[in-house]
Amino acid sequence: MKNTIVKDALILFAITLVAGFGLGAVYEITLEPIAAAEADAQQKAYETVFEDADSFVDLPGFSEENAASVMVEYGYADDTIEGCVQAVDADGNLLGYVINVTDPNSYGGDVTLSLGVRVDGTVNGYSITEINDTAGLGMKAKEEAFYSQFEDKQVDMFVVTKTGATSDDEIDAISGATISSNAVTSAVNAGLSYYRYLMNLTGGELLSE
Repeated sequence: MKNTIVKDALILFAITLVAGFGLGAVYEITLEPIAAAEADAQQKAYETVFEDADSFVDLPGFSEENAASVMVEYGYADDTIEGCVQAVDADGNLLGYVINVTDPNSYGGDVTLSLGVRVDGTVNGYSITEINDTAGLGMKAKEEAFYSQFEDKQVDMFVVTKTGATSDDEIDAISGATISSNAVTSAVNAGLSYYRYLMNLTGGELLSE
């Protein structure tokens, strides 16, 4: 009886070990393609919000830790600035910034977007790279009827309204998805705050290593 138990335990251990190695191998095989797909999706988001840019240059010295302290200072402690690139034209002139922001308070959890802001503060628009909201409701944040409300606007911040937008800084909430509307708008406002920080830091000049 004792030998049987030991034998069964060894067999179970061997199966677990083999399964573990197998999962590890699959993870290593899929890691690179997943990273490549994510990088491609991010590049497409950059191009969506800055169609006239010739290239996108990483912001020298960027760190999430420093960005987090900036967000606290500007009153957006819940929002995370995950990256920032400089949008540059063919002559090497700075056109503006693409700021990657995550707000954790959407209906389905995190919503992550890339926000394009020109040097003069004009919002080109945003491109959502992650959202897990309800189809037909919060997912409408990816539709033109909602995202176009932010485009070509030059405001300090946006506010969500359920009674009809009457000014450039007002955004009509998605019907039945006010939480999602607020989360996307908060992410955009956090990005605009980081833009203002960058303008104070750089004076609108291209930064290089």
